[in-house]
Amino acid sequence: MSIFSYLKASFERKKARRYFQDFGYRVDRFDLEREGVVEYANWLNPLVPPKKLTQQEVDFFRTVIKEGGMAIDIGANTGDLTVAMGIAAGADGLVLGLDPNTQVYAILEANARLNKDKSKIVPLPFAATPEDGEFYFASSEASFSNGGLVDSEGDATHGKFKLKQKVRGVNLEKYLQQHYPEWLPKLSFIKVDTEGHDLSVLKTIESLIAAYKPAIAAEVFPTLTREERTAMYDFLSGFGYRVYDVQHFDTTKPLNKILLTRPEDMAAPGTASNVLAII
Repeated sequence: MSIFSYLKASFERKKARRYFQDFGYRVDRFDLEREGVVEYANWLNPLVPPKKLTQQEVDFFRTVIKEGGMAIDIGANTGDLTVAMGIAAGADGLVLGLDPNTQVYAILEANARLNKDKSKIVPLPFAATPEDGEFYFASSEASFSNGGLVDSEGDATHGKFKLKQKVRGVNLEKYLQQHYPEWLPKLSFIKVDTEGHDLSVLKTIESLIAAYKPAIAAEVFPTLTREERTAMYDFLSGFGYRVYDVQHFDTTKPLNKILLTRPEDMAAPGTASNVLAII
């Protein structure tokens, strides 16, 4: 990269952090060994590195998602994992991708329209919350590539930038029972990434977890206290899950799974990590 290109890219990143902009997307094509050509809509936000789909990633999701089964991506963002989940479930399966952030949701919708011969992805424009309601969405970046729900416009927990319009929160268990009752017995995998609210989200679908025992991947947000990390471990192990630390959950590479045998084995406070729970 030339010095001019470097400076230009640096300027674009700084601009994206400070000033709101709408970014489009570019559809990239990846020729995978088993799947053939798979398309992916890469967001053109300079703060987000381009996604590269790999066979390794699809193969990992096949270990936790049955072909023809159902999976749920809570905090789907642009669909960076949702697409591979959809390919693993196949055209006869179903993957629901939830995200209330309108900026990333537009890209998630674009990804859901691709690869119709290989997957069935349904994007849903809301967050999973204990009760139905409206919330503010806050981010540390003006381009909203990350962020989370807050109750008031002045709450800066996730950053000072707020979407202009409020976003929806929906009780997911009630929603699924109303709209997808025939699919629930096929529920095989849930991924949760909600900026520190993962356990509270999982508790809203507790009866579904108890009934169907899907594999679960959840983020361990760095700000979680030791008590909150213990609560997550206890919640998952209480259903009979084996709980693994999978660090950054980079599914494009072989996962380094470390079995956690007690709550104290969870990553220390201040450390970002992910857990994978399997029966």
